[in-house]
Amino acid sequence: MSYTIRPLSQNDIPFMWEMLYESLFVPEGQEPFNKEILKDPLISKYVEGWGREGDFGFIATNKDGKPIGSITARNFNESNKGFGYIDADVPELGMALLEDYRGKGIGKALLEHLFNEAKQRGIKRLSLSVDPGNVAAVKLYQRFGFEDVGMVGTSITMVARVNGGR
Repeated sequence: MSYTIRPLSQNDIPFMWEMLYESLFVPEGQEPFNKEILKDPLISKYVEGWGREGDFGFIATNKDGKPIGSITARNFNESNKGFGYIDADVPELGMALLEDYRGKGIGKALLEHLFNEAKQRGIKRLSLSVDPGNVAAVKLYQRFGFEDVGMVGTSITMVARVNGGR
């Protein structure tokens, strides 16, 4: 599987919306969410106004240059918490891949790029929110040192150390 990973740019925002939708875990056999869910402020906050201070991420593209996955990191605050919110100085990551590209090591490569960038930025921890039914994602995150720190609704909040931060 040939792919490339590059930094996210403003031109990638339409694809980020697509990946935000893909990141909404739907258990096998259940109806997918209506795309209108992306207008919900609790969901849209992950992409809306992208490019503010502290935002960073990467896009995976196939051999033809077509985007196939993304990983993002964004800070939230006490008055505007993400689902995986820990603290204002702990960016929350979001990741998704188009279905045909899952299970091929691309998610691992995206996480490596994000962790390397976080280290360069002096970020001590990263957080995320994941549905416990998304077993493949949970296992991948655990391999990167993410540990369960709580639940929000039906999702696990996980945190990993970057740079040996606590």
